[in-house]
Amino acid sequence: MKFLFLVADGMGDWPHEALGHRTPLEAANTPAMDELARTGMVGRCATIPKSMPPGSDVANMALLGFDPEKYHTGRGPIEAAAQNLQAGKDDLIWRMNLVTVEDYGPDGIMRDYSAGHIETEQSRPLVEKMQELVGNDTYSFVPGVQYRHLLVQKDGALDAEAELDINPPHDILDKPINRDMQRYSRNPEFWDLLQEAREILVRNGTTRANAIWPWGQGRPLSLPGFENLFGMKGAVISAVDLIKGLGFASGMEVIDVPGATGLLDTNYEGKVEAALKFLETGDFVFVHLEGPDECGHGGDPEEKREAIERFDSRVLAPLREALRNEETAWLVCCDHYTPCVERTHTKDPVPFIVNGPGCEASNLDNFTEKSADSTGIRIEDGHGLLPFAVEKTRK
Repeated sequence: MKFLFLVADGMGDWPHEALGHRTPLEAANTPAMDELARTGMVGRCATIPKSMPPGSDVANMALLGFDPEKYHTGRGPIEAAAQNLQAGKDDLIWRMNLVTVEDYGPDGIMRDYSAGHIETEQSRPLVEKMQELVGNDTYSFVPGVQYRHLLVQKDGALDAEAELDINPPHDILDKPINRDMQRYSRNPEFWDLLQEAREILVRNGTTRANAIWPWGQGRPLSLPGFENLFGMKGAVISAVDLIKGLGFASGMEVIDVPGATGLLDTNYEGKVEAALKFLETGDFVFVHLEGPDECGHGGDPEEKREAIERFDSRVLAPLREALRNEETAWLVCCDHYTPCVERTHTKDPVPFIVNGPGCEASNLDNFTEKSADSTGIRIEDGHGLLPFAVEKTRK
């Protein structure tokens, strides 16, 4: 039997006035998800432990069956795993956004966590320039993709910055950055590095990136093997290094799809083709779509509705059709909510669908946050959802 786990990042939401007080999922036309819900099990899952912040790193680690409270060390280390970055056990790996700020000081405001969704061809030379001009024996700038990069601090886990609680930039859009500036400034060397990097970006002047924002720091990541845990040869398909890092760290195949952007215009058909190709020899594929989350951060409910419809019509529907005559198990959900009115993540338990041999039919008319509530099925620990789905889809 083949197992498909499809994740629409940040799909969960709250009712919005612009959508007639419906959520984007309620407003979207989603016949493939509705059919899957009607013939399968539907419920809610708490993907974020009570002790941890609601991030995609925490949530997707849980969705893949790993307890974040046991294995999570930070956002940066997960993305470092995607690049096969070799770091010392006491090194501190920071996720480093290229951002747009209005004043990089006590009176500053975070205007854009992604520097206008800067393209990799623009961002990579900037990060390489920072490494050339201000990188040193302690701090190394590591290029990633788009606005997502890394800063490695040698033996930083032994210093005070290891405990710095820095806001993810997407959590403080159009809000003051003074709290974080004060925390950065506790280490004069670190503070000087940030200012020097800013000068490089400002002098460049050809993009909206005018500052760096290190956050999500931690020691290198170590996960047990996915195949050993679940007895399935697995793969992950995503545009973002976060998901790729989880795949690499757990010994899964990581499939790159040309044209996968993490945005509304991603290569949906390429992801479907890659998933089907892998399943010719593999057992399990985790297909991740970032688009709904980015629309939530943008505060645009109409675009988010469109992102959900594309997930349904251009990912789930063609996969269902291609595998209609195959014995297949399905798990569909989001990792967390990204409400458009909040423009950041929340801890709301996410709606999910489990469908496959052995599943009881819910007979629901549709798949929404409300319909998932109505069944009374609730998974309290996010890392228990995949084992639950595996058990329920066995004959």
